[in-house]
Amino acid sequence: MKTVIKFIWKIIFYFIIFSVLWVSAYILINPFITPYQAYNFLIGNGLDKSWVSYEEISPNFFKAVIASEDALFLEHKGVDWNAVEEAKKYNERHTNKKRGASTITMQTAKNTFLWHGRTFVRKGLELYFTILIEAVWGKKRIIEVYANVIELGEGVYGVEAASQKFFRKSANQLTKREAALLAAILPNPIRWNPSKPTGYINSRAFTIQARMNAVNLSKLK
Repeated sequence: MKTVIKFIWKIIFYFIIFSVLWVSAYILINPFITPYQAYNFLIGNGLDKSWVSYEEISPNFFKAVIASEDALFLEHKGVDWNAVEEAKKYNERHTNKKRGASTITMQTAKNTFLWHGRTFVRKGLELYFTILIEAVWGKKRIIEVYANVIELGEGVYGVEAASQKFFRKSANQLTKREAALLAAILPNPIRWNPSKPTGYINSRAFTIQARMNAVNLSKLK
């Protein structure tokens, strides 16, 4: 039994060392490919991505995703515990429709280092990487990586690839409306197309666009 416990602690120790080095490396090195991207490519879903720096992305996109996905991104430490509690209460009342509470940091952790799924192990690792990247990267690097790894269509990853595919322009040229449309499809980027928005997506984009003015990117560090 002691041998088993010792072996488990060794695994945990080496995992922590490896994960800290992995996350630290991404301060300066951009992820070449993520586990989720690699999996989707191997099953035939394609791989359309092009990395761009924070400065090469329109501020409209950052404002849109913060307004849409995580209004308190600039304030919380990775997890919005109030949103988690609200989602828990909502899900207890609505068994047929679940509400999530993932922040931009949590989504970045999941999309960069993990696979998609709802198991306790995966959620636990997501929380671990969320805390880690908040401590090591800072908000500006988190949202830069988020903008480059987020899925915005089948086999389409990152704002630059999406901008080229749907609007035939670079990410630094996105208008408020186009950025809001990209943010509006994030709940289901495989189902919806920002260049051919449904009534629901149009309505959602208008709401996001109205909230964008309240986002102050000068707080990003």
